[in-house]
Amino acid sequence: MNSNKEELPKIFVAGHSGMVGAAILRQLQASNQNNIVTRTHSELDLTNQSQVETFFASEKPNQVYLAAAKVGGIYANNTFPADFIYQNLMIQANVIQAAYSNNVKKLLFLGSSCIYPKVIPQPMREEALLTNALEPTNEPYAIAKIAGIKLCESFNRQYDLDYRSVMPTNLYGPGDNYHPENSHVIPALIRRFHEGKVNNSPTVMVWGSGKPRREFLFVDDLAKASIFVMNLENTIYKQQIKPMRSHLNVGSGYDFTIKDLASEIAHVVGYKGRITFDSSKPDGAQRKLIDTSRLNSLGWRAQVDLATGLTIAYEDFLKQSLNLNLG
Repeated sequence: MNSNKEELPKIFVAGHSGMVGAAILRQLQASNQNNIVTRTHSELDLTNQSQVETFFASEKPNQVYLAAAKVGGIYANNTFPADFIYQNLMIQANVIQAAYSNNVKKLLFLGSSCIYPKVIPQPMREEALLTNALEPTNEPYAIAKIAGIKLCESFNRQYDLDYRSVMPTNLYGPGDNYHPENSHVIPALIRRFHEGKVNNSPTVMVWGSGKPRREFLFVDDLAKASIFVMNLENTIYKQQIKPMRSHLNVGSGYDFTIKDLASEIAHVVGYKGRITFDSSKPDGAQRKLIDTSRLNSLGWRAQVDLATGLTIAYEDFLKQSLNLNLG
């Protein structure tokens, strides 16, 4: 047993307690990968360069999934912009530098589709990076994520490494954040419709007109895509990333209006009241859909449809609800 374990690559999943990192960990374990290293934030502060260097020097992983990040919705990004840019920059710089210093052969950086400009042709292709201005509400976070891509690109160019990046669309699923102010649209609506059902509310109001279209990806699909990209032959990967050098989009390939999304969530939750829309609240971009043709051409496609994913997400919310103040 020990010899088999030694033959497997030693994998560090940075951010394994977060939604994305936990999903990657689940998928690695499901594939019988048992040589995995994890650390909680209390055990290893990734914003602390000294701690990160000591960890890498001691553990010597062969592969790194960099899923650790400070994340949040529009309210959190607007309220704590300094936290979002500083913490994400520090995490990325420390982990990527320490990986290089300790001869890590392969690293996968998890980004976000918010790296793309606010005004952009749809669906968004990888080449659109840095072609126009970013969405102001999450610009600090987006700039940090762009820096992560460029760190991977730059280390690859200077040191001939194999550090890769994937850019997922809007994610949801087990381990999501259901905070009333700091969550993204799907977990926020799950909580809102659940509270509406529990309180027998005749109406539940959704921000905006309901007309914008958004794409969503179940987090375990992203995890499978991440492992898929990590394990691609280097020559195949390089053929797909030209001329972008290091990142690939990951999405479901489908988008939905917020109105249709709200109706589907209400159905999954079992809310029977009326859904209204507050058009005085901002809609944001009218459409955000990423182009996944490059990744699809390599043989990967999302497997979990929205209805199935929302059902699993609501079950996860119910499990977490004992620790939430639902009023």
